[in-house]
Amino acid sequence: MTEAPAFTKSEMMIVAAARELAGQRVCFVGVGLPNIAVNLAKRTVAPELELVYEAGVFGARPARLPLSIGDPTIVTGATAVVSMFELFSFYLQGGLIDVGFLGAAQIDRWGNINTTVIGPYDHPKTRLPGSGGAAEIAVNARRIFVIMRQGARSFVDKIDFRTSPGNLGGAEQAERIRREGGWLGRGPSVVVTDLGIWHFDEEGQMRLDSLHPGATLDDIRATIGWEPRISDVLATTPAPTDEELRLIRQELDPEGAYTR
Repeated sequence: MTEAPAFTKSEMMIVAAARELAGQRVCFVGVGLPNIAVNLAKRTVAPELELVYEAGVFGARPARLPLSIGDPTIVTGATAVVSMFELFSFYLQGGLIDVGFLGAAQIDRWGNINTTVIGPYDHPKTRLPGSGGAAEIAVNARRIFVIMRQGARSFVDKIDFRTSPGNLGGAEQAERIRREGGWLGRGPSVVVTDLGIWHFDEEGQMRLDSLHPGATLDDIRATIGWEPRISDVLATTPAPTDEELRLIRQELDPEGAYTR
């Protein structure tokens, strides 16, 4: 009988996403799961990371996990608090953001993201929050990181609406459009799920590079809408440390809102 892991799949996902931020300098933070992953990174692998929130806060040092981009804790100790216009115009469009960290309702093999509707746009089954600043971030941040739970309804062959561009239909097409459009970003770099860690190959398609403890390739194939590309040297993601779990459970998410 296999002993159950001492951590949840969501905790593993958050820890793996936070570790991907090692060495990064300026991160534009999305709400939800990106929020807790980035705040964990600042407490562990990236203490010098500057957090940027859509509300107009640069260099955020929140004492606790912000509940939303409008949470007053975001401005505590911040380097600057500016208007949203200034933040997007001078910081994001000015090329000062190293990583944009986003969530998604749907994603395809090329890293294109849907956060607008599920189903036809005119008569959707579900209407989602929309882009917010995500489309601007996807275009202008140098790199895009995505964190999301993996499932057959979220990892789809064709997304219902392209809210934020990834590698469009492939790396060659995406590079041409980025160049012609003057986009500053290089597109998606990593997608972290509750099953594993995906990077992007030379064709611009997702490739599974690391499998989380307890997850299997059968789990991967059962929760994705296309035949996945698997690394020839597939790694096993190191389990969360006691300190990483303590930070999540006691400081960042004591009520388990993100980790249940």
